[in-house]
Amino acid sequence: MAVRLGDIAPDFQAETSEGKIKFHEWLGSSWGVLFSHPADFTPVCTTELGAVAKLRAEFDKRNVKVVALSVDGLESHKNWISDINETQHTHVNFPIIADPAFEVANLYDMVHPNASDKFTVRSVFVIGADKKVKLTITYPASTGRNFDEILRVIDSLQLTAGYSVATPANWKQGEDVIITMAVKDEDIAAKFPKGSTRIKPYLRTTPQPNL
Repeated sequence: MAVRLGDIAPDFQAETSEGKIKFHEWLGSSWGVLFSHPADFTPVCTTELGAVAKLRAEFDKRNVKVVALSVDGLESHKNWISDINETQHTHVNFPIIADPAFEVANLYDMVHPNASDKFTVRSVFVIGADKKVKLTITYPASTGRNFDEILRVIDSLQLTAGYSVATPANWKQGEDVIITMAVKDEDIAAKFPKGSTRIKPYLRTTPQPNL
């Protein structure tokens, strides 16, 4: 069964490169990113894990824990981490789930049989502090993910969770945001003291309210 937006992220216990975790307990009050890889010792995955390790401070700044998954075993993961550290000039600083029985992969519908029945696709799940799924993205095995984009989406999700705003196309931190339709014109001044611009009755913008 597919995991959809707004669902409670399925809980699980698993062995990882940093010890056993109970997923919800491990997340605690943090947000989370769970992302899967087709297999250990694959070239695209190696670059992805290196990229995430280099961005660890950015995830920490946003109160986000990251955890990867591959359907290979723990010993394989540990050997692969050495390769990642060497080739990507970094240090893997987050856990990688060992899932040789496909338990977590199947729980999160990470195996798409028409693509491959032996490997997980490149799934990404962003999970809020309330344990609900906020974002899902699926990439084919051949395409590496853009983790700068995942950080951008997390910025949008965390902003829009706290204010009655949405973010426009290609939005980045510091840019104007859209006031949602739920806010009446007469309430804008009180809710958004930085001011607003009325482009159309349905399109009203305001400076980012949490800066």
